[in-house]
Amino acid sequence: METLLTFDSMVEFVADINEHKDCLMSQDPTKETPNALWFNIDIPKGHGIKAGDRVRVTVEKI
Repeated sequence: METLLTFDSMVEFVADINEHKDCLMSQDPTKETPNALWFNIDIPKGHGIKAGDRVRVTVEKI
């Protein structure tokens, strides 16, 4: 696998999608930082992540 990108970020919000999954979100609310990286990703429930936790996001080409 080829790693294309890895960055650390704070989870700003955890949304309850349904009984099976949540959505972790981190965005640039000001839109003033053009190189800011953000994410919005669904994950299975039971993860234990809450707003304010720091996570590492890795994108790999398979």
